[in-house]
Amino acid sequence: MKEEHIAQVVSAVEAVREKLQNGGVQHIFFVACGGSQASMMPAQYIFDRTLSIPASIYTSNEFNYGTPKGFDSSSVVITCSHSGTTPETVTAAQKASDAGAISIAFSNVVDSPLWKASTHPIHYDHGEGAEDCDKGGSVMLCLWFRLLALLDSEHAAQWQAGDKAIDGLAAVKETASNLYRDKLLAWANANKRAKIIYTMGSGAPYGEMYSLSACFFMEMQWLHSGCIHTGEYFHGPFEVTDYDVPFVIALSNGATRHLDERAYAFVQKYSDHVLAIDEKDFDFSMLGTFSSDVEELIATEVLGAVVRVMVDALAHDRGHALSVRRYMWQMEY
Repeated sequence: MKEEHIAQVVSAVEAVREKLQNGGVQHIFFVACGGSQASMMPAQYIFDRTLSIPASIYTSNEFNYGTPKGFDSSSVVITCSHSGTTPETVTAAQKASDAGAISIAFSNVVDSPLWKASTHPIHYDHGEGAEDCDKGGSVMLCLWFRLLALLDSEHAAQWQAGDKAIDGLAAVKETASNLYRDKLLAWANANKRAKIIYTMGSGAPYGEMYSLSACFFMEMQWLHSGCIHTGEYFHGPFEVTDYDVPFVIALSNGATRHLDERAYAFVQKYSDHVLAIDEKDFDFSMLGTFSSDVEELIATEVLGAVVRVMVDALAHDRGHALSVRRYMWQMEY
């Protein structure tokens, strides 16, 4: 990982350390929109399950207009916008800075409005030629692991081990993608004319399934879709299951796996178009041995790489480029 990115992460972590020593951190808020929000869902889940400090996630304008009572100068607010221009997120970052909270922001664009609105901006690389360890997901993992090592000092060693593994994740992603490639391509081709595709997941992988539904299927392919939490599947949504209804389900390698297995056992009986991606198939042994909590967090990064193989194939087979929009960036809204 580039020294630039590491230095920015270190600066943010040191600010949190200082706040801990001077009155404490009372709440952590993850605030963003769309895919940027989804990219932080795994962290919010792991933080909330691991730390005694509450960790909440908000879509930006809900945070701005329905500001949680627990938000004040003792908060850490983490935002993200790829372009750094998402107005709602810029406002949220500025709100945090103005309140005296620690305002951390991820963006691909240095000196963007979001960059300037935050107290601790962090840059990540993107696009052709960017090293995997310098892209958004990896730079985020660097911050997540280092914050966890600080805030969960009793288990600091396990989080530090995860941090050290980031540079090797590209090889794990490639191996997992190749393992699933034939299955992914076949499913994409078989469902290229589908009018609706549902996604399902829970725990840390839920964010990736939400992003697949809202961003890739709805935004980029104009497909009707919805993300169903596997814990909620049997409380209404499973009634839409039928032989010709496609589903993509992620089976977590973590604490909520039982929810996913139960939903998968049912959906595969009644739908002929189920794509299941099992995080237990991902091989982390080439990086070392990790705690279950660390594997649960880094598996979401690998899941994203596997899902992208299917998404690219589906876009190709449908003849609909992922970059095409009808409304986004085309008009005022």
